[in-house]
Amino acid sequence: IVGGAFQGIESILKARLEKKSMGFGADVKTDKLDDFSEIIKNLRPEDLLKYGLIPEFVGRIPMIVTLESLNENSLIRILEEPKNALIKQYKELLSMDNIELEFETDAIKEIAKIALERKTGARGLRAVIESALLDTMFTLPSEKNVEKCVVTKDVVLGKANPVLIYNENKK
Repeated sequence: IVGGAFQGIESILKARLEKKSMGFGADVKTDKLDDFSEIIKNLRPEDLLKYGLIPEFVGRIPMIVTLESLNENSLIRILEEPKNALIKQYKELLSMDNIELEFETDAIKEIAKIALERKTGARGLRAVIESALLDTMFTLPSEKNVEKCVVTKDVVLGKANPVLIYNENKK
């Protein structure tokens, strides 16, 4: 299994695909050549060779499968759904100090949006959350009587601190 971003390979693919759009019997050029996810579907071993991979290596790749880019909804699902989802991990971390962590829906959407804008994909989600919660994660365990910590969109954007809900009866 080989994986990677292969930065710049789309120009090799475009050059090959655009050659086919000239002359009789040629495919008509469409806007699909402007969409990376459509271009990459046409990847062939010879494109990898032109990209600079050595023939001995390319020959060991029996099948080429391309993946779709992640969209905002995919990133939101990655944040929430897996058994070890990031949001669940952060909730578990704070629960060790008997503090409930809540992410508002807009905050989750903003985390996904920022990762998408940075083009960091799913790997970038943790960095966005860390950036938003770093100070809070450090100071919260020493706070007295905090029952709940609510993360809003403004927290993710760096415009506000998380909302802390206190319970005076908590020990």
